[in-house]
Amino acid sequence: MWGNSLKKQRPVNLDLQTIQFPVTAIASILHRVSGVITFVAVGILLWLLGHSLASEEGFLYAAAILDSVIVKFILWGILTALAYHIVGGLRHLMMDFGFLEEELVSGNRSARLSFIITVVLSLLAGVLVW
Repeated sequence: MWGNSLKKQRPVNLDLQTIQFPVTAIASILHRVSGVITFVAVGILLWLLGHSLASEEGFLYAAAILDSVIVKFILWGILTALAYHIVGGLRHLMMDFGFLEEELVSGNRSARLSFIITVVLSLLAGVLVW
């Protein structure tokens, strides 16, 4: 009997396109995604670094790869993901050490501030790449 009433209280609509996520959930999801992007990018960038350090021809090959517009855009995306992951990690560390209160209002503020800081760092990375 008790199990039947519990099933009736659960949400029926689990369509992710209609659910409104709070800003803290979006920040958490993006932090995980940026971590995965950074992890994959490290392998690619280490491969490119290996080519550039192997010989003069390898360096010219790596420089030619980095001269492409598409590769510059990808590099800008990697730097943006890295910036967001670092900012989000610092946000979590500040919460863990007690510098930020773990309440809804301060969580929303810090998540929005991390987005703003990431946009500024992304623009700076774009200037650096281009």
